[in-house]
Amino acid sequence: MDIGVPLRVLGDYDVSALRDLIMAQEEAAWLGNTYRQQEYDVHQMTNSIVMIFTDGSGWPEIEVRKEVGWDLLAEQAVPLMQRILADHYPLGGTIIRAMAARLEPGGVIKTHRDSHPSFHYGHRIHIPICTNSRVRFMLDGRPYKLEVGKVYEINNQLQHSVMNKGKEGRINFIFDYVPPEHLGREAVNA
Repeated sequence: MDIGVPLRVLGDYDVSALRDLIMAQEEAAWLGNTYRQQEYDVHQMTNSIVMIFTDGSGWPEIEVRKEVGWDLLAEQAVPLMQRILADHYPLGGTIIRAMAARLEPGGVIKTHRDSHPSFHYGHRIHIPICTNSRVRFMLDGRPYKLEVGKVYEINNQLQHSVMNKGKEGRINFIFDYVPPEHLGREAVNA
């Protein structure tokens, strides 16, 4: 969604329970869903634990599904997402995507704009879980450092990219929230 600025800081949140749960996941959980890597060239160097997903087919009448990651992460992710939404957005909308996304050391997410119509109407929220000083998150040609313990909304209608030149992986929990005025569907048990 075009939020009028490249990045909006939503504030400080305790992400420790979600971080601990994500960091405890087996490697197989990261490799089980490869849809994003296969469908979107820019995500080839990422791995994801997907909780909720839509490919956006038939917009605005889309199918939103719980994925395998729901059983792994929902206990900690859902209350945190609900808290963030209650603090910043109109209630009654729909979470259409939610996942932990990992970019390995040396990995790159190439410069792109999120172009599907669902991205024009949805708020893209990033919750840093694990990062390092050599991660560069570029938005509209400017570098940003996303800190663990803070939550951000990014303007995904601007060019953006990520580069991890560090020795540790970068993990963000990402979710897309479509407010009620843009999609008349109910959230997936969130």
